[in-house]
Amino acid sequence: MRHVHTTDVVFATLWIAFWIYWIVAAFFAKRGRVAWSQELRIRVLVILLAGFALRGGGFRDSGHDIAAWRIGLGFALFAVGLGFAVWARLHIGRNWGHPMSKKENPELITSGPYQLVRHPIYFGILLAGAGTAIALNWTWLIATAIAGVYFVYSATIEERNLTEQFPDAYPNYTRTTKMLVPFIY
Repeated sequence: MRHVHTTDVVFATLWIAFWIYWIVAAFFAKRGRVAWSQELRIRVLVILLAGFALRGGGFRDSGHDIAAWRIGLGFALFAVGLGFAVWARLHIGRNWGHPMSKKENPELITSGPYQLVRHPIYFGILLAGAGTAIALNWTWLIATAIAGVYFVYSATIEERNLTEQFPDAYPNYTRTTKMLVPFIY
């Protein structure tokens, strides 16, 4: 039986709190529609890959003690990542929507965290995932990579929708900000 470390409990508790906040906040967003039938393939693929990773033991601790510097660095990245995602979610307010959704009466938000990167929520969650991997177990990078593929796909669809909705403003915005990682990509 695996020994549960305080670090595991802290990370699990914070991830659960984050996702509870996320679900509750979704009830206050503007109405929109998600093209579930068109995007079902990628969602099913992500769920299957995550299921295989979980079933294969990809998230079990290796049994070795993790250096304190790794836990500290991982927690710092985790906190900055989730903080960035929450900041972006609060900043976009009711304009937030499920990945790849089209909003009724959309507004283009380009300030705050959206001034640094076009998809700051995705970036924040990926940074938090990388922090989790550093602090707990490198195999968490599998989940982060799967989420990354999903987020790039979602961002591509969202950008196509935003270009249709804001044909003048959105292309200008894409020339001044990176898609997923501030200053890099």
